[in-house]
Amino acid sequence: MTASAAQDLATAKRTTLTIATSQAIVGAAAPVAISLGGLAGHYLLGADKTLATLPVTGFNIGVALGALPAAMLMRAVGRRNGFVSGAMVTALGGAIAALGLFQTSFILFATGLLVIGLGGAFVQQYRFAAADASPKLFKPKAISWVLGGGVFAAIIGPQAVIHTKDMFAPVEFAGAFVAVIGLGLLGAAILSTLKIKDHVETDPANIPTGPERSLGAIIAQPRFVVAFVCGVTTYALMSFLMTGAPLAMVGCGFSTEEATLGISWHVMAMFAPSFVTGNLIARFGKETIVATGLLILIACGLVALSGIALWQFWLALILLGVGWNFGFIGATAMLTETYTPAEKNKVQGLHDFALFGTVAFASLMSGATLNLFGGQVELGWAALNWILLPVAAVCLVVLAIFVLHDRRAASEAAHHP
Repeated sequence: MTASAAQDLATAKRTTLTIATSQAIVGAAAPVAISLGGLAGHYLLGADKTLATLPVTGFNIGVALGALPAAMLMRAVGRRNGFVSGAMVTALGGAIAALGLFQTSFILFATGLLVIGLGGAFVQQYRFAAADASPKLFKPKAISWVLGGGVFAAIIGPQAVIHTKDMFAPVEFAGAFVAVIGLGLLGAAILSTLKIKDHVETDPANIPTGPERSLGAIIAQPRFVVAFVCGVTTYALMSFLMTGAPLAMVGCGFSTEEATLGISWHVMAMFAPSFVTGNLIARFGKETIVATGLLILIACGLVALSGIALWQFWLALILLGVGWNFGFIGATAMLTETYTPAEKNKVQGLHDFALFGTVAFASLMSGATLNLFGGQVELGWAALNWILLPVAAVCLVVLAIFVLHDRRAASEAAHHP
């Protein structure tokens, strides 16, 4: 490695570490919103609890609606200023959600979670920023490092819930959303120190050539289609089960603390593998890791269907997190191969808009499915998992067809240069 290349790598690592730290702090707002959104919605609603998960859906809608504006803002003012703005939006959302709880307003609370989601749209750009600032060989590891910051978010968020949710008793959960204000402000302070610019390849073999393509041309690539389908499905299935899990656990007789700890284990499982996922991708290939993630999601569904003991809920949530990690990181790494630096903003913004629009729909359907059997939570939880199994299986088939076609094309090219 040349001195210049070593310096580039060191710079990329420092940048990625700062972004990963921000992921741990600002990203901690997400497990707070997800673990308490449905429970607080249940608390605020009257007799009909069908829309209890609507606040979580609001969070996901916020991420979806914020995806394109976040990309455009960062293109205009730079990623550092954009990320600082996003952290401030997260703090604002925490304030609105807390106010909604103080005023016993379901609509205001759901609006607060939507605003937290708008801030979360910037958090979702962290992984792309780290990848774009890194040399080609470090990109998968950069994505993994940033998502690895979620391990700490998995600790910080649920612990904030446990220690602050009763701070303003008898107003339930308000303290946790006041804590979100602090997380956003602290994250903004960290992000204000960020020095970031896109990495420029010096190896002619790695420098993209040709004019900037239209979105249609980029989306038409088979690799883009497969990466998009697998990434979106993996995330949507994770949201579908995760949103309903706290309500299912409480409905099956477990405490709010046990449900929150289940989400903590889940979020930790989502991000802890990130420390090795980049290495696994480098060794076994992106497609293999995506396939492994989908298989683990299927295992999650089977464990959840095996019973409703606490350990079965927790194990299913852990498998759900690991399956998401492998499937989503692998699909994201595949996606970064389908566009050039000049095309990144429009592709990343469109991708996250579609991704989180689907995730929002999945979270809304989670509550509806859970309440499909007239309050029989066990049947609703089983229905969620029966839906997961065939959807994950279809994705595996799509991925397998792509891999076989890709290998056949490579073989034909080798025989007929």
